[in-house]
Amino acid sequence: MQRPRRLAAARVENSQIASEAGAKESIGHQSNLVVVTYPNHVAGASQRTPMSTIAAAISVTAAAAASSHGGGRRHRCGSVAVRCSSAADERQALFSRIAPVYDQLNDVLSLGQHRTWKRICVSWSMAKRGDRVLDLCCGSGDLAFLLSQKVGIDGEVMAVDFSRQQLQTAASRRDQRWKSCYKNIKWIVGDALDLPFPDRYFDAVTVGYGLRNVVDKPKAMREICRVLQPGSRASILDFNKSSLFFTASLQSWAIDNVVVPLASSYGLTEEYKYLKSSISEYLTGKELEKLAKEAGFSSAKHYELGGGLMGDLVVTR
Repeated sequence: MQRPRRLAAARVENSQIASEAGAKESIGHQSNLVVVTYPNHVAGASQRTPMSTIAAAISVTAAAAASSHGGGRRHRCGSVAVRCSSAADERQALFSRIAPVYDQLNDVLSLGQHRTWKRICVSWSMAKRGDRVLDLCCGSGDLAFLLSQKVGIDGEVMAVDFSRQQLQTAASRRDQRWKSCYKNIKWIVGDALDLPFPDRYFDAVTVGYGLRNVVDKPKAMREICRVLQPGSRASILDFNKSSLFFTASLQSWAIDNVVVPLASSYGLTEEYKYLKSSISEYLTGKELEKLAKEAGFSSAKHYELGGGLMGDLVVTR
């Protein structure tokens, strides 16, 4: 079966409205984001057209020009409107605020171990050369860069996040650490609960520290399952909600006595206090496995990493 048409790369030529392969491209006057909309096709679910919901590609060459869009909770692109819940809005704002120091704090707080966990996550996704892959909730791009090297210049990486500031940071990092394969990465502003891709579009999916922050986790898992090719894997890395008293106590102590005090030196005390409650409201490994099965995955296995402080859920459609 022929794959759906690949997403057209967004490109800005001055401030003109251009058209390529049926896609309409436009640029806002106060943003370095290119908003891309595609015409809807009224075919079956498997013919769902890419980018038919709100999506935007970050212009890599203009990534340094950070900007913010007007504050309402209703965003419109063509005839499509997306409304975000207040909880989602708050989390989006939180990650936008921490974007400038996110990578530096990760290195310090994990003593660099987060890089090992992320390599494991990508490895367990089984992404290979030439694959089309999705890095959902991509943040500042660590997993996307690793995936890019895995799939090579013949592959494609769609890196999706709801925070423009995080994506601008990621695009800037791509410029700073340039490798030829990084040309295969597209930075896309999108909603994990309504992914702008057709069914069975990706050969692998990764999620790094994102599922825990999604408002509707069952729906997010169903979306991941929908866009995966049958037999393909998703690898979902996050903090582990341990059922062991010692591990849970150690994790709680570290957040209160290491993470929050260090974050406070960056003026981000309240932002990192959120971490503790987000973990307590998250799911255990067994609960994540159950959630994945209910979402339609054929198999699901949760693995503990970092002495039980982290976990990676590996699921197969």
